[in-house]
Amino acid sequence: MRILVVNVGSTSVKLRVIGDGDRLEASRDLPPLAELGRAGLDDELARFGAVDAVGHRVVHGGDAFVAPVLLDAGVVAALRGLTDLAPLHQPPALDAIDALTAALPDVPAVACFDTAFHATLPVAASTYALPSAWRALGVRRYGFHGLSHAWTSVRAIELSDGRATRVVTCHLGGGASLAAVDGGRCVDTTMGFTPLDGLVMATRSGSVDPGVVLWLQQHQGLSADAVADGLEHASGLVGLCGTPDMREITSRAASGDATAGTALAVYVHRLRAGIAAMVASLGGLDALVFSGGVGERSAPVRDAAGAGLGFLGVEVDGARNRDAGGDDRISPPGAAVLVFVVEAREDLEIAAGVRQVLG
Repeated sequence: MRILVVNVGSTSVKLRVIGDGDRLEASRDLPPLAELGRAGLDDELARFGAVDAVGHRVVHGGDAFVAPVLLDAGVVAALRGLTDLAPLHQPPALDAIDALTAALPDVPAVACFDTAFHATLPVAASTYALPSAWRALGVRRYGFHGLSHAWTSVRAIELSDGRATRVVTCHLGGGASLAAVDGGRCVDTTMGFTPLDGLVMATRSGSVDPGVVLWLQQHQGLSADAVADGLEHASGLVGLCGTPDMREITSRAASGDATAGTALAVYVHRLRAGIAAMVASLGGLDALVFSGGVGERSAPVRDAAGAGLGFLGVEVDGARNRDAGGDDRISPPGAAVLVFVVEAREDLEIAAGVRQVLG
């Protein structure tokens, strides 16, 4: 089976063709579909040749979709109904589903959800202490980046020869989140009702006191749209030091730039605290995994995070950390906790979901 994997981001569309044995047969990163147009998409698909199935990454599946599902008109309509829960991510994914369905009308398509991996959260982890009427509306912790967390947690078990069952996965990219995984089952995560919660991110704030939002609206006259725009697009690393680029931030911090140093310190402080909270949910830690653009490429962030977690048995070997590439161990021999860097392969997790649905 040749599977076309479609992963839509805010500024690009990643297309991958996965063949038998999880072999990557083709790869293209394209501009947004609105810029590419139907003719451009047809030209790109022609480069790949015939495919047997399409797998789409969809951020939000709500309560209804907790496993990959074959796409049809009813499913697509239900996914449109979840747009207000992920307004930045759901519309581009739905646009891609529409475009690929039009371009490949006879090829079955499967949706794989970032929220599905977190459907196993226990009630204590998924429930907000809010009025029952609000919770009845579906207000709960959903969690996101599930395709990445699922892949990296499995890889940690494989890389440890099955010894690591209690794993904390760190997906650190433009968006960032953590997951506590016990024997392959997610028991806690940092993102919540929306992808805005949790860690400091490139342009998103992560967790803030909800009273801040009320104060800005009630006492400073900001509209809900203005607050939403600030939290989503002008906060995080951009809000702290003017750039979302962690490479620039670590370089500036190393050169003595106080603003960049503060941004890095805030980012690492929240990261360490989040990891420790995930360990508490697990009752211990066998492996810590870094993935995503920052997690895979920023040795300074990994080193700083590990330096504050020694009380949990976490050690990061300086040389191994500096030279890490691909799927690699960066903890020293004999360390109590295994620390890995794992390449994010959401494409392979999606391909597995397609095979699960289509047999």
